[in-house]
Amino acid sequence: MTDFIPNKFRLPPEQESIRAKCFHPSGKFIEFTKSEIEQSIPAHFERQVAHDRDRVAVRIKGRQLSYGDLNTIANRIARALLSQHGKVEEPISLLLGHDAGMIASIIGVMKAGKTCVPLDPTSPPARIRNIHADSGSGLIVTNSNYVSEANQLADGTARVINIDELDASLADDNIELTVPPETIAFILYTSGSTGQPKGVPQTHRNALHSVMAYVNNLCIQPDDRLTLLGSCTGGQGMKIVISALATGAALYPWNIPEEGLANLANWLITEGITVYISGASVFRSFATTLNGKEQFPALRVVRVGNEPVRQTDVELYKKHFSPDCIFVNWFALTETGSVACYYIDKQTKITDEIIPLGYRCDETEILVLDDNRQPLGFGQTGEIAIRSRYICPGYWRQSELTRDKFRTDGGEERIFLSGDLGFMLPDGLLYHAGRKDFQVKIRGNRLEIGEVETALRAVDGIREVAVVKQSQGIDIRLIAYIVTGGKPAPSVSALRRALAEKLPEHMIPSAFVMLAAMPLTSNGKVDRRALPEPEQRRSELGVDYVAPRTPVEETLARIWADAIGLAHVGIHDNFFELGGHSLLAIQIVSRVIKEFELEISVRSLFRSPTVAEMAVVITDSWGQTLDGTKMTEILTELESLTDEETKRLSGEEVAKIPSK
Repeated sequence: MTDFIPNKFRLPPEQESIRAKCFHPSGKFIEFTKSEIEQSIPAHFERQVAHDRDRVAVRIKGRQLSYGDLNTIANRIARALLSQHGKVEEPISLLLGHDAGMIASIIGVMKAGKTCVPLDPTSPPARIRNIHADSGSGLIVTNSNYVSEANQLADGTARVINIDELDASLADDNIELTVPPETIAFILYTSGSTGQPKGVPQTHRNALHSVMAYVNNLCIQPDDRLTLLGSCTGGQGMKIVISALATGAALYPWNIPEEGLANLANWLITEGITVYISGASVFRSFATTLNGKEQFPALRVVRVGNEPVRQTDVELYKKHFSPDCIFVNWFALTETGSVACYYIDKQTKITDEIIPLGYRCDETEILVLDDNRQPLGFGQTGEIAIRSRYICPGYWRQSELTRDKFRTDGGEERIFLSGDLGFMLPDGLLYHAGRKDFQVKIRGNRLEIGEVETALRAVDGIREVAVVKQSQGIDIRLIAYIVTGGKPAPSVSALRRALAEKLPEHMIPSAFVMLAAMPLTSNGKVDRRALPEPEQRRSELGVDYVAPRTPVEETLARIWADAIGLAHVGIHDNFFELGGHSLLAIQIVSRVIKEFELEISVRSLFRSPTVAEMAVVITDSWGQTLDGTKMTEILTELESLTDEETKRLSGEEVAKIPSK
């Protein structure tokens, strides 16, 4: 293998020139140095508190916490933890929402020298229980919003701390507890091929090394305002939190499942966001809501990643964002932290459909290996491996999997075998070329297909299962093929309900295909290439198809069918049972807002998931802005339209009638 190169990596001139634009105009950027990773994450945070207590640390829904406020809350949380369990290194479960409480608790747990295990309260309860149990946590930090769920999770075997009801006598000054950099700071759980999530622990040193690359490559500084769109249960969200709080920048959480994307542009402008960060699919959905008239004067960086970035994503960036804003594709792994990045500006010419992953970050070496795990030459496709001193210790409580994926190389460096395929050009530019195993990324979330298949096999009546990924335009979805073995096939609705008890939304297949038997290869294995394409027809949902009855229902059914990829949708078909998901729901609500010229929330689709129910939401919304008598007249007019009259009126024209 090639020698490890510890010196600062030099980008090619064209990349350096684009990166040179990546500075806040205030000119306060200070490079994150190597020496700074040899301490704890709270030590960095407390340095910022001492420097400027009144600087905004977190701002959400018009409310904000200064660095001093956040430090006070975190100190009280840390003291509550120490009073319960003392100075013992241990995992602590955090069952909190996408808000300041989660951020304060992360810092508080680390101040106490303990390990964060963030849990997503929107995940299925069975998955939350599995992660909590696997971590070995004996204490759960929560707030009043989730205390009931936390008590159920504790089940008499763990203690619960409600941060909204901390003992008033707890001191709020700094703990003065030295936390060694090799202490495990957090454990993040990803999908596991065995059917159970697997934990990825990271030490303070390793996490700060990844943050060093993030801060220095994006030039994050105290006047920056960073979006926090992703959950802290993932590597991206955790990295954003630490990067901001270690540099004096401000965090701006935005809850996409609750607040959608329709008003995100206005929020970015109003709040003066300088660094936008999300997965590629979220950026893609957000950019399609823009009308071309928006101006983002403060925005200097759009950072995407977590999944393949396409040429069309770059085109959206060039169309909607200013010449002063650059576009960055960021490649990182939960096990390794920051790996590579690629800078793009308005002059960058993109000729390939897939955007490069980029050039390696400092003190990280990228290898491309063959099946015998030997280095390949330039331009040859093989498995991407990461070599660094700052790779995670291994999978939590999974020694066999750790031995398989992590290798030593005779020195301080270790090698992580990513399972991603790629190739490298002579100048070090890395390209992605898919996966070598059954792992896939759906909407920025990494998952193991084996975990989905395991959950399906547990459903009563199912004998055989094969789950495959399928490209749907520029996105990826899962298709499940099922053999029942003579038993009546479960309805798609029943299958989705069963999976929703165990799996998060992104792991539930978009379509289910029932087969009499699986196609097999000559050696008796499932021939995945011979599996039939799913038809563009409505699945067996357990409800009869009913056609739209009104122009409003016709418009809604058309929007849903186009988005999901079906020929037609019935008015009583459940959006999520048709294969819809939260990101698609956000896109549909954005279209509904434009079509019907009204304001509704993303939550409305979750509460009213059929065309018939959503039509009622729309007509009720009209009724709130119109005189009741006039509303009745309009609805009567719509209902009385003949087929010929309906055909003459487009869905958009019908939708505009009430606003005239």
